[in-house]
Amino acid sequence: MIWVVDSADRGRFGMCKAELAQVLAQEKLSGATVLILANKQDLLGAVNVEGIAKELGLDEMGGNRHWLILPCSAVTGKGLLEGMDWVVEDCGSRVYMRG
Repeated sequence: MIWVVDSADRGRFGMCKAELAQVLAQEKLSGATVLILANKQDLLGAVNVEGIAKELGLDEMGGNRHWLILPCSAVTGKGLLEGMDWVVEDCGSRVYMRG
């Protein structure tokens, strides 16, 4: 799963946290790979990755989750390829091949 957070909109962090918790509460997403992209890092005043992780309560997500939060910018493309590479690698490392 890929979740995008507007790093420059502090007023919506509470809503974002609640929505993320609601989505992740679905049984079918138990143990899912979760990439959180902290978008708009190119803007002045954007909250850094550590601040967003704290606001979203990512440490409380539980031990069965594979998650990563990365800074990114949809305008410049910074962080996007790195994030996609991580998702592919994480999912691939947990796929069981039958032969």
